[in-house]
Formats: sequence, structure tokens, C-alpha cells
Amino acid sequence: METPQRILIKNALILTMNARKDVFYGGSLLTEGGKIIRVEPGEIVPEDVRNLRVIDARGGIVMPGMINTHTHLGMSFFRSLADDRKDRLRKVLFPLEKAVVTDDLVYWASLHSLTEMIQGGVTTVFDMYYFEEAVARAADRAGLRAFLGETVVDSPSPDSPEPYGGIAYARKFIKAWKDHDLITPAVAPHAPYTVDGPHMIECRDLARSEGVPMTLHLNEMPFEMEQFQKEYGTSPVVRLDELGVLDEGVVAAHCIFTDQRDREILKERGVGVAHNMAANIKAAKGVAAVPEMLELGIPVGLGSDGPMSGNTQDLLSLMGTVSQVHKLVRLDPQAMPPSAVVEMATIGGARALHIDGITGSLEPGKRADIVIMDHSSPAMFPVYDPYSVLVYGASPRDVDTVMVEGRILMENRKIPHLDMSEIRSRGQEFYQKICALPALNELGLQAVRPQN
Repeated sequence: METPQRILIKNALILTMNARKDVFYGGSLLTEGGKIIRVEPGEIVPEDVRNLRVIDARGGIVMPGMINTHTHLGMSFFRSLADDRKDRLRKVLFPLEKAVVTDDLVYWASLHSLTEMIQGGVTTVFDMYYFEEAVARAADRAGLRAFLGETVVDSPSPDSPEPYGGIAYARKFIKAWKDHDLITPAVAPHAPYTVDGPHMIECRDLARSEGVPMTLHLNEMPFEMEQFQKEYGTSPVVRLDELGVLDEGVVAAHCIFTDQRDREILKERGVGVAHNMAANIKAAKGVAAVPEMLELGIPVGLGSDGPMSGNTQDLLSLMGTVSQVHKLVRLDPQAMPPSAVVEMATIGGARALHIDGITGSLEPGKRADIVIMDHSSPAMFPVYDPYSVLVYGASPRDVDTVMVEGRILMENRKIPHLDMSEIRSRGQEFYQKICALPALNELGLQAVRPQN
């Protein structure tokens, strides 16, 4: 992967996503040393053209790299397996992971997911899975900005024979990767229903002492809400707040079932929320009250969830669904306008992860995390409203160029530093192993067997 270059992007329709939501038609952008130096509505003519790479956007949309605030990268080789099953988490996924998930599988599955994200214009991701050391190696190879949380659960897991072994794993993982330029290790207690109070506090203390983020699933499951109401007479959000777990270092995934009190606590504690619309409606769980969260000032970003839940790993495929479902729920065509959805995919996600000072918008001084969208496909023309085109018309096939800290990860739809055929070949090997698992029959699952 190449080192950061001096890059001039010209002839661009620039969505800055800055505080004024400036849109520059025929604009230009200059980067140097991995940072954005200038963003202007007209032509930039650098005084020094030495070692300058010029990219002609040809009128395409230039926007901040998108931020996927919640996923499980290592699940990509399970995609399309047991879709639409009831209680799939406990009856299918947990047993399947114990049967097949290894360090090697997680590495290649994560690399597979990360290539999909690059192709979809994602430049930052927050992952939560097992064997996060393998995920870190994959993210380092892929070149994305990555927040990586080691999962902690109350039972033996794929990378720990002991309950809550993820805490010890996280301690070592954090120390090994804490000083990486693009990778931020994190702690990831799975959920309030799989991590008890004392261990949730231990996870909080580890995150705070090491100065790293913490992420968890929160107010996601109907049985979770029933359990906490029965045991504590309140919601998981309130209970975790009583334990002192919630603060601005926490990113809470889903938050489907929240009331006004829950939302006020999230706001007061500075918790970021990852909104996973596709996974939530696919599982028929419900729709989070995101407009109410945004109105209250809670930082909300978009998440794909894992490839076994939301299936796709890009955000372009998700944005239209987010806008349209919120309109349907409220019977209001003006609810969740496209500009608000693009904001959640970019600077909103950065706020949720508390990195809006370095990425999420195209402004001088910020890191050069940039996406160039080709506008030649039928769905991308004409561009009367760039936000509407992105939300209602764009797809990953329209992403042409992706940069992270000034390094070009993809150009002309090609990712030169990754061997796509090798990744697919290794994926095929794991696919065959999974299909041959006795556990599939034991779980009542069927899969199309690959041909040799």
C-alpha cells in the first residue's frame, strides 16, 4: 500500500459535511501528509507541483469516507446461513461459532468484509468479535481506520475456554495495538444479558484505565427488556447507568427499545449510538427512535451489523432503507431527509465514535479520508440534489476511489494492495468446511454444498 501523497482532486461536486453543510460544485481539494490542506469551491492552483498527484473527479461526488459504527467482520463466511430463523443468536450463531470459529477463519473472513467495505466507500469501522488480534492484522493489511473490540461473554467462547476470558484477551490486545496509527483497540462486553454487573464494571474499568472505547449491544432484544424489567424493574440503559458503566467512551449498538428516560441518560452520559436499521427490520425487532435521539442531541451513526445479520457491509446499501423506513413508521415523507442520513453515515458516525475532530467531514486539518463517487451510472444522473442521489440511487458499484489518511486504497474500482482471488479462495475453503460440519445438521440447517 502506497504512502500518503500530495493529491489534488479537481472538477468535483464536494459534499464537505462541515457545520454549514457547504456543497461546492466544480470544487477542488488538496491533501498533503495524509491531511486535507485546502477545500475550495473553485480551482486550486498549488504553487508547488512537485510530487503532486492530480485526480480529475469529472464532476463526480467527493465526500468524506463513511463510518460503519457497528459490525462483526469475522462473520462474513456465515452470510446467508440460517437467515430468518427465530432466536438465531442463541440457537444458531453461538453454537456455530463454538464449532468453527478460529483465528485463521476470523482473519480471512475479516479481510473479506473489509474489501466489501472499501468497495462501498467505508473508511472507518467499529468491529466487535472474537480473535480481535486476527481482525487487527486484517485491518492493518486492508488499510482502514478501525476500532476493534474484543467480545466478552459469560460462557466459553471461540477464543477463550473460560467464561469472561475476553477480558484477559482484551488486556493483551490493547497493549499490543494501542499505539497503532489507524487501529484503536476496544473492550466489547457483548450485552447486558450476557455480561453480569460485576464483569460489566470490570470492562468499564479496563476501558477507562487504558483510555480506549467500549462498545456493547444495548436495548436490542425483546427478551432482554423483559428480563431487566423482571429482575430490576427498569431498562438495561437505566441499570447500566446505575452501575456507572455509561459514559462518552461507550458506543451502544441498536438501542431499539428506548423511552424518554433512556434517551435522556444516553444524552447526559455522552453515549454514541450505532443505528443498525437493516439488521433490525430484517429480524423484525423494531425501529429505533433515531429522530427523537437526534433531536435530543445524541450522536448517532449508521451500522451495518454483522454480515450474518445485515448481510451487506457497506452503508450505501443501507441509507435508502434508513430514510424510507423512518418515513413509513411516522407516515411522514419529510421525516429523516437524505441530508440527515448522509450526515449519520459521515460526521454523525464520527461524533458517535468521538473522532469528529479528525474525520467525518472534508475540512482543512482533518485526515484525508475521502471517497470519490462516479456519476456515470444511470441511477446517478442527473444530480439535482447530491444527498438524494446518494441515499436513493447510489450503490457500491458507483464508488470509484477510496482514500484513508491520503493513501489510496481503491482507484477505478481496483484495490491493488489486496489479492482478491486469494481472499476468495480462502473463503471457499472455509465455506466447504462449514458445509461439512455435523453441527449444521444438528442445528437443523441446510446449505448448498459447494462442488469440488
